[in-house]
Amino acid sequence: MLKNIVIPPSGKEFKNNAAVCVGTGRIGLALQREYAEHLKAVQKSIGFRYIRGHGLFSDDMGIYRELAVDGEILPVYNFTYLDRVMDLYLENSIRPFLELGFMPDKLKSGDETVFYWKGNVSPPASYEKWSDLVTSSLSHLIERYGRDEAASWPVEVWNEPNIPFWAGSMEEYFKLYDYSAAAVKKADPSFKVGGPAICGIETEKWLSAFFEHCALNNTPLDFATRHCYTANMPEQRGQFTYQSLKEPQVMIEELKETREIMARYPKTADLPLHITEFNSSYSPLCPVHDTGFQAAYIARILSEAGEYADSYSYWTFSDVFEEMDVPMSQFHGGFGLMALNLIKKPVFYAFEFFSKAGKQLLYRDDNLIVTRDEERYAIIGYNWHDVSDGKASEERKYSILLPTLGERAMLVSKDVGGGGANPLNAWSCMGKPRTLDKTQVEILRAASEPLQSMRKVFESDGMYRIDLAIPCNRLIMLEITPVNDMTRTYAGFDPAWFYGME
Repeated sequence: MLKNIVIPPSGKEFKNNAAVCVGTGRIGLALQREYAEHLKAVQKSIGFRYIRGHGLFSDDMGIYRELAVDGEILPVYNFTYLDRVMDLYLENSIRPFLELGFMPDKLKSGDETVFYWKGNVSPPASYEKWSDLVTSSLSHLIERYGRDEAASWPVEVWNEPNIPFWAGSMEEYFKLYDYSAAAVKKADPSFKVGGPAICGIETEKWLSAFFEHCALNNTPLDFATRHCYTANMPEQRGQFTYQSLKEPQVMIEELKETREIMARYPKTADLPLHITEFNSSYSPLCPVHDTGFQAAYIARILSEAGEYADSYSYWTFSDVFEEMDVPMSQFHGGFGLMALNLIKKPVFYAFEFFSKAGKQLLYRDDNLIVTRDEERYAIIGYNWHDVSDGKASEERKYSILLPTLGERAMLVSKDVGGGGANPLNAWSCMGKPRTLDKTQVEILRAASEPLQSMRKVFESDGMYRIDLAIPCNRLIMLEITPVNDMTRTYAGFDPAWFYGME
């Protein structure tokens, strides 16, 4: 079915926060060379402002130790690895969105752990020592990077305390938050601190209780955080996790619900809302993450999430990630925008395209967004369909009339999925090798680039007409810019002798 659209000359502000923050695995992975290579490539193309990950205080970062001196046990803070990680981030023009967790071995009250790398999730054996650890770490960052820089980094307390990523009760998390928030403000009052970083389990119960607690106890709360995933219950088969997905609009509805809960309390009504993790599946072994479907599906979320959230951090930027063991193959269902060996996945381009969207929103529906800067249109189309349902897919077709930018313009089209930006298909053609040689890596890198085409667009009655078809599980971006045609200045130019060039 063809949809005819007449675009107005101006619109409203496009609340586009797609490049505000991105997720990583535990931050200790930043010490690996390939992680650093991925971060540099992602920042070159997208340019995220913040990065958020687990494990700041886990033992692989080496920050908290204890030593016996004259019969007394004293805490020792070692910031060697912390400095390396923060330096790497700043060198790549990205700042940390600090998450306080998990529990150092010497501060744990229990043996409960999560993930392959065994992050300890027990409450602290001493809240006073935990508080000193938080204050000392943030004070060190101020000393090393300057108050104006370090104190601008948001601080989130823990990760998903409403599931077994926290071994204590809800009330014990509130205690942890109180001590942590006070410790953050002790380091410097200008630090912003927030929580409760819950995932989508008992959302209203947790958010309401947390906001009420902070209000009654006058606990510092500068922003609210939560996570959003849209997958249904998992089915595990061998090394893969399979999950059907809800419609992407479900995440938008979750953001609306969160804003409605925040609006009930004067303390939180006008606070920023940060989605510090989101994705389709919450498993790093789910094949959907590597597909063209994922690119189109996530693009729908990016088109509207900024209306309700100040940031929404895709989990994660890289497949250098070890929650469920070291990755077993080139494509394994990992969370990353970028696969191992510097190979961009289709969903990489959802964020690259939205990072280049215009500042004015002229039109939006479930499959298309039209934006504009003063001398440029950026149109992003997305068409997702779960082919496992056995139903026929439908191509989305548009005829778009745009107010002219000049007599003549250049249209650049980039197509993701299908024959372009589909390294998963190329890997399959290779026989799905578990390890790659140099030639295979180069083939997959080439296969990860979008199909690009260019054509001329001419004004007619003050408008450009653009016909666009978006096939199933494809992501397409069109950029339209005016050109100054200099053809007439080339004496003797004969297109026939240029074999058909106009």
